[in-house]
Amino acid sequence: MPTHFSGSAADVRALNLLIKLMRASMTVKTQLSRAVTGHGLTEPQFGVLETLYFLGPLSPSALSHKRLSSGANITTVLDNLEKRELVRREQSEEDRRCSRVQLTPEGRRLIARIFPGHVAAARELFSVLTAAEQETLAELSRKLGVGIVERASRAPKAPRRAAQSAGRK
Repeated sequence: MPTHFSGSAADVRALNLLIKLMRASMTVKTQLSRAVTGHGLTEPQFGVLETLYFLGPLSPSALSHKRLSSGANITTVLDNLEKRELVRREQSEEDRRCSRVQLTPEGRRLIARIFPGHVAAARELFSVLTAAEQETLAELSRKLGVGIVERASRAPKAPRRAAQSAGRK
C-alpha cells in the first residue's frame, strides 16, 4: 500500500520505501519468530543464544551492541536466560566491575538443535527472490544501515537543555 501523503516526489518515494521496508521486515520477523517461540524462547533470547554460540563469551555491553538492544533490555533477557540455566554470567578476575556471559552446556545444546531450523526457515522465506536479488538486497541493506550510522555520527550534537544539565550537577 503506497502512502497517501502528497508531497514532493522525493518525500513520496522515501515514504513508500519506508512503508515497504517496514512491512517486509515485520513479515520476516513474524515468520521467523514462530519457530523460536515454539522452543519457549523470545526473539531477543534466541538472538543472544545465537550470538554467544557463534562469537563465544561476551560482556553484556558487547551483547547489547551486537543485538542492537538497550542495556536494560539485555539485562532482562540475560536474567531470564539465566533462570532457565541457558547462560551464565561470570565476573572478570581482572576487573570485578566487568562480567562475561557464556552459554551453559544446556544453552549450547538448545541453540545447536534449533539453529538449523532457523536457517531453513530463512532460506525458505527468501526463496521468493533469486540468488542475485538476495545478494543485492543484502548489499543495499548493509549500505543503508552503515550510511545511516555514519551520517548520524557526523551530525552535530544537539545542545543539552538547561533543565537537564542543571539536574545532573
